[in-house]
Amino acid sequence: MPKVLVLYYSSYGHIETMAHAVADGVRSAGLEADVKRVPELVPQDVARSHHFKLEQDAPIATVDELPEYDAIILGAPTRFGRLPAQMANFWDQTGGLWLRGALIGKVGAVFTSTASQHGGQETTLYSLMSNLIHHGMVVSGLPYSFQGQLKLDEVTGGSPYGATTIAAGDGSRQPSENERDGAKFLGQHVASLARKLA
Repeated sequence: MPKVLVLYYSSYGHIETMAHAVADGVRSAGLEADVKRVPELVPQDVARSHHFKLEQDAPIATVDELPEYDAIILGAPTRFGRLPAQMANFWDQTGGLWLRGALIGKVGAVFTSTASQHGGQETTLYSLMSNLIHHGMVVSGLPYSFQGQLKLDEVTGGSPYGATTIAAGDGSRQPSENERDGAKFLGQHVASLARKLA
């Protein structure tokens, strides 16, 4: 059975919540999903003083385990319209995998969180995607068959490039039901693609 890795970085818990929704979608499609995170680079005292969510259940991933998966779904918040250093640092260590072509043909997808509706969601999704594309992965977005991204009656995330959520500038807004549904749909969609390609 194909295995899916949901690999994330989350400072305040928004992406952690979305990662578990993505994994729920993968599992609802009948595949195995592991949720793991990349290491934190911010010193603990600084992270604590900035109210980072330091306690997260997901184990830390290693670069060497990436080839074990048939699909990898990346999630990270935006940092000025691009992926955060923590996720970039992790992928910067995958040169050996790239040289061997270890991830070629695997399915990939991405999801993100921003403070505002126009806070760089799509540029962040693209910056996450570029890592997957350079590794020769088959990248999927969030199809418009997920009708939640067409909603106009509420402020909501959602992009054809991947699932998204809006956190508010102070991090007070949590992922909405619609945004979690989008993340779950993304997981289901990637699982169906991984099954077809396996």
